[in-house]
Parts: sequence; C-alpha cells; structure tokens
Amino acid sequence: MMRAARFAGSFNFQIEPKTLLAMHKNRKRLKIVSAERIQEELFKLLSTDKPSIGLSILYETKLWDEFLPEVPKLQGIDLIYGQGHKDILWHTFQVIDNLSERTNKPLLRFAALVHDIGKPGTKKFMKGRGWTFDMHEHLGKKIVRNISKRLRISTDDMEYVAKLVRWHQQPIQLMDDGITDSAVRRLVFNLSNDIDDLLKLCRSDITTGNPKKLERRLKNYDILESKILHVIEKDKLRSFQSPIRGEEIMESCGLKAGPTVGKIKKDIEEAILEGIIKNDEVEAREYFMKIKDAYIKKSVEWELET
Repeated sequence: MMRAARFAGSFNFQIEPKTLLAMHKNRKRLKIVSAERIQEELFKLLSTDKPSIGLSILYETKLWDEFLPEVPKLQGIDLIYGQGHKDILWHTFQVIDNLSERTNKPLLRFAALVHDIGKPGTKKFMKGRGWTFDMHEHLGKKIVRNISKRLRISTDDMEYVAKLVRWHQQPIQLMDDGITDSAVRRLVFNLSNDIDDLLKLCRSDITTGNPKKLERRLKNYDILESKILHVIEKDKLRSFQSPIRGEEIMESCGLKAGPTVGKIKKDIEEAILEGIIKNDEVEAREYFMKIKDAYIKKSVEWELET
C-alpha cells in the first residue's frame, strides 16, 4: 500500500478510486509489517521528485494513522476572532517538496516531515498575539526520538534529525534579534557539521505565496549564510570543542575525572563563543591559567560539603 503511494509519486499517475478505497479498508494490515520495512518504504517515498504526491495519498487513505499518527494531527485550521493559522500538514508537505529541489538526502527530507511535529502540542491562542507555537521545537525533539525508536531508526540518525528539529527556529530568531558574531558562534557550535543541512531546511520552510516576501526572506538567509562562513573561517569553529583537553586540565589542577573538569572546559568554550578569547590553544591556555585556581578552590569546597 505504501509502495502504491510511492509509485504514484515516482511516475506521476493517479490511483483509481477503487484502489484507494481498498488501501483505506486494509490499512490495519500495516500492523503486521515490520518497522524496518515501513521505514524503508517511507524513506523511498521521501526520495521521489515530488514527495507530497505520495504523502498526500497516505493521508487520504489514513495509512499515516497506522504507523505515524503524529502526522495527520498536523492537519486543520483553527479560527478565533477571525484569526487563523497555516494548515501545518500541507505546509509541511510543501516544505518537503521545496527541500527536494535542494537535496536528495532522505534523512534530511524526513527531518522536514517532522520539523513542526511539536506544533499541535504547543498551539495556543493569545489575545493580541494570535496563534502561537512557543517552544514547539523542544517538544518536537522529544517526539522525534519516540518516532525514531518506533520506526527503528538508528541512534545516530535519530540524533541528527532531533538536532535539526530542535534548532530549526534558531536562524529566524537570530535574524530577528540581529546577526552578531557570538550568536553565530553558538549556532555553529550547536549544529557543528550539520549547519549546512539546517540552512537548507530553513530556506525550504519559507512557503509564502508572496514573491516579494519570499525574495526578502531568502536574501536574509544569504546574509546569514555569508556571516556563518565568515565566522567559521575566522574562528575555526567547524567541529568546535575546547582547545584545552580534559587530560591537561586534570594534570594541571590535580583533579580526578569529574564535573569540575567539565565545568572548566565549558567555561573555556563559553569564553570563545562570547568572543572573549580566540579559538586557539595559546589564548585558551592563558585563559585556563587565570580561572583554574578558582575552580580548584570550589572543587575542595564541594568535596567538603559532600
């Protein structure tokens, strides 16, 4: 049944009504199909040139309900005082089609499928603001992990998708607040080598039908991407971590492996992200020498307390 939806998308043909009805009637049979097989078929469907065709058939026949019920919950528009919001389901399908023009990576397209999966659980109407979905990316990250386990997606792939879902709002917030070096450093630090995929997802998330608004938003992403490349090159931030390793901290401070070592590394990383010091070994070591005595003292106090 899922294969029929995929073929319709792959070869751009319509499934006759009788077959669609049969798919709907027999949808419960998906329960006897292994999670691995369902995952395989879903990813193949997402790999088609225009995934929304097959994804829409899964919705029409209610096949989603049998293996990924979170998806149909995205459908619908609520109205209060004449104020509505986008239909998240059809927006999501359009995002996937947009993304398909930028990448053929199935896992990234899957991330697009679930990027707003936390919206139904965070939807609120606030007088004066309208409809809000505050913190939906945080809830979405948790839901993605549950979905990934259900579909037997590997841990590494699960964490990749969860990361993109968690941070997909950050570039928009960054542009609204102002693109500072420290904000860009944090974005790169959080995404590491997946920053390029995040930007592809974010560009694809623009589904406005207003050409001027589309052009303006894409231009904003061009500016952000240029700033990111500049900061990465200037600060050597790709795959960033503290230049001072845990072994050196333990040896220099006379500490055993534990929370204090992690706090010192975190302090050094924060100093780099805030632009207090450069991302190089010399400045990091100088900074470490300035802060280490205070941490040694705190470590002794913590031990006495316990």
